[in-house]
Amino acid sequence: MARFKIHDTAIKPETAVLVSVITPNVTETKAKEYLEELEFLVKTAGGETRGTFMQKLGFPDRATFVGSGKLEEIKAFVEAEEIDIVVFDDELSPSQLRNIEKELKRKILDRSNLILDIFARHAKTAQAKTQVELAQLQYLLPRLTRMWTHLERQRGGIGMRGPGESQIETDRRIILDKISLFKERLKAIDKQNETQRKNRGEMIRVALVGYTNVGKSTIMNMISKSDVLIENKLFATLDTTVRKVVIDNLPFLLSDTVGFIRKLPHHLVECFKSTLDEVREADVLIHVVDISHPNFEDHIQAVNETLKDLKALDKPVITVFNKIDLYKPAIEEGQDGEEIEVTLDDFRNSWMAKNADPAVFLSATNKTNIEEFRKTLYDIVVKMHNARYPYNNLLY
Repeated sequence: MARFKIHDTAIKPETAVLVSVITPNVTETKAKEYLEELEFLVKTAGGETRGTFMQKLGFPDRATFVGSGKLEEIKAFVEAEEIDIVVFDDELSPSQLRNIEKELKRKILDRSNLILDIFARHAKTAQAKTQVELAQLQYLLPRLTRMWTHLERQRGGIGMRGPGESQIETDRRIILDKISLFKERLKAIDKQNETQRKNRGEMIRVALVGYTNVGKSTIMNMISKSDVLIENKLFATLDTTVRKVVIDNLPFLLSDTVGFIRKLPHHLVECFKSTLDEVREADVLIHVVDISHPNFEDHIQAVNETLKDLKALDKPVITVFNKIDLYKPAIEEGQDGEEIEVTLDDFRNSWMAKNADPAVFLSATNKTNIEEFRKTLYDIVVKMHNARYPYNNLLY
């Protein structure tokens, strides 16, 4: 009787360890939060985290980010556990990257590179792909000293390489040429998008903004009855989706934008300028917050900082606290040192007392308080519409 060998053909996820430095301006609690987010990023990229390393330093080591003793500890672990990737929670300099890679003999990624990889996986349209490729090249350019890519193979034609020009100079020239090309492409895309925005007519524009993975796409689908991709992953949506929405015969445009995140590389924000123009040019912002996340208040601050960078903080904002079905009462310390449980009603009342902007507490998944949200949105949009287009007042 013939005997058959069964081989497991499933692709095994790459294993990773995470590394963080706790500096005087970052608490240990905050550093752990960042590492949890980094672990989610690794998972989104298809990896599996097997361990974390943290070290308290006055500032990251110039040569190897962590101290030599900690690097030896990491080396022993990755060799014993046969780890594939070591991921650092901050951006590494070219020399740090080179030194660490030489010592650990493993693939080394920093937070920026990992985010770029996720963006590359999720880019679907020509615009998103161009934006990601441009960001990748801008990240790669100062790090060419550790590369052996031989990019001249991609550049055809006799006489393209100058006499005595080194490999690194050739690669640098090719990358600079490509960066210039992608920038020109994005300029053309910007012009097309600007024309499209002008052709949308006299309608109020509303943009969904928020931290990544807070439920913006679920709300988009619920309000516009569209079919935007929903995944429990960071940056599942890269491309801006615009839909025409009608509430009580009042039409307006609703756009879903890329999620924000802490420590988002600045050059990535620059590359996604054309996508984020939807936020800049919106009349009303809907700031979606995942109230079930233990660090949702930090997320609010991170989003507001990005909106400030985009010069979009002066717009009317509706704050939507989503996922109330998953909210767990927080525990705070009272004046006498006793523990006080902060219920959802407690938080709602304190938020309403401190903030003038309208806020809605809902569950997009369970469709809880949806009508309250629709009414709040309608009241703001109709008021803005009637002020801008008084000749249409009789219609609404």
